[in-house]
Amino acid sequence: MLHAPVASRMRKRPRPLEPSAQRKGEVKFQDVRLYLVERKMGCSRRSFLSQLARSKGFIVEDVLSDKVTHVVSEDNDAAGLWAWLEGCGLKDLPKMQVLDIGWFTDSMREGKPVDTLPRLPEGSTPTPVATVSQYACKRRTTTQNNNKIFTDAFEVLAESYEFNEIEGRCLAFRRAASVLKSLPWAVQRLEATQDLPCLGGHTKAVIQDTEPSKLCSFRRQRSCHSLFTSVFGVGVKTAEKWYRRGLRSFRDILTNSHVVFFPAGFLHYGDISRAVSEAEARALGNIIDEAVRAITPDAVLALTGGFRRGKEFGHDVDYLLTTPELGKEEALLLSVIDRLKHQSILLYCDYQASTLDMDQLPCRRFEAMDHFAKCFLILRLEAGQVEGDLQRVEGDSRSWRAVRVDLVSPPIDHYAFALLGWSGSRQFERDLRRFARLERKMLLDNHALYDLTKKEFLEAKTEKDIFAHLGLEYIEPWQRNA
Repeated sequence: MLHAPVASRMRKRPRPLEPSAQRKGEVKFQDVRLYLVERKMGCSRRSFLSQLARSKGFIVEDVLSDKVTHVVSEDNDAAGLWAWLEGCGLKDLPKMQVLDIGWFTDSMREGKPVDTLPRLPEGSTPTPVATVSQYACKRRTTTQNNNKIFTDAFEVLAESYEFNEIEGRCLAFRRAASVLKSLPWAVQRLEATQDLPCLGGHTKAVIQDTEPSKLCSFRRQRSCHSLFTSVFGVGVKTAEKWYRRGLRSFRDILTNSHVVFFPAGFLHYGDISRAVSEAEARALGNIIDEAVRAITPDAVLALTGGFRRGKEFGHDVDYLLTTPELGKEEALLLSVIDRLKHQSILLYCDYQASTLDMDQLPCRRFEAMDHFAKCFLILRLEAGQVEGDLQRVEGDSRSWRAVRVDLVSPPIDHYAFALLGWSGSRQFERDLRRFARLERKMLLDNHALYDLTKKEFLEAKTEKDIFAHLGLEYIEPWQRNA
């Protein structure tokens, strides 16, 4: 969970445009709708060429559909490209112009669509679909999900298997969902998934014919678990224990004398169970940053989690806090907590001291909770501190809301690993660790990267250093939504 080199003060760079965030401009050619094939072209180049085309007045579609009139490919063999296109379930494929990048280049130079070049020859022998890696850390996944209908079903099933401690099935559905989320096209036929990794018989059965009664049963169980785990302090195992006791509502819990529950979670439930907006997350960052600067001007504060990956909403806010002076990070965290308490905005605080011991690393079994100093907070956020307004429910006239915030304080020499791990997503991090172990004979977690062959820890000041050690192409945070 690391990012740019540690500096005296981290400056946030503008987040790259998501594929769905198209630049508005004058459309000159209403009858021409382009689709640029990312395969071989790459994500960054595709994004650049799409922006160039839009600036020239062309319409560029981010999703391949029957609205597209011109498909532009670069360095793809014709047979493989046509096999992929035919697997996308397009009804109007015969009417589309499937063209080489040369047509696109000439059109950009002329500032208008040039006379159409001959279509790429249709291959008589289909070749495999563009290679999709089994590892999420080798795929670029934005917040745009073209296969939500399937991934939602997979996630319902994965959660059910997780609650019932059937780990194999749970991981299988999570991996399958992750693969489909990364696709730049929508799966419309089962045949289109033939060459995709991580899609086994059970996942393909869901795609082909989801069993409504079975899924409905899973959803009922999931709704109870989700209700319980939405309470701050209630984890999966506690939710499952309550469910097995026959408890189905908060009333059941609060009136059962044998149930031990977490008071703060219920006290502020109405607020902390609601989504937190990016504007609210930034406002909380400003509050924390002000407290930090008053103590240590050269400290480093970084927003992590889903908001760093470009999400507009989350269930809580995660910040990483450290100082260039090694060994001072935990005292800084405690001082920040005191200042928040002094400002009367600290509604709840659970502080956990550092248990980091390098003699206990590397750990061959990943632990969900790292050993850095951290605190789990509930903070009071005033409406006037937020650009726009607070996320409210109808009838709520208060001028503030309670928000869950996690503050984690790693030592500066572990900062890059912590930033990478806390940025997520969960499946991206899981596959990154799996890739390190299976492909590179290394152990990676939020604390360090250890080379099993050389029997040494590898240093990293930035996330890019970690990717380089693993021999991976760097994936931007906004492309880690696996």
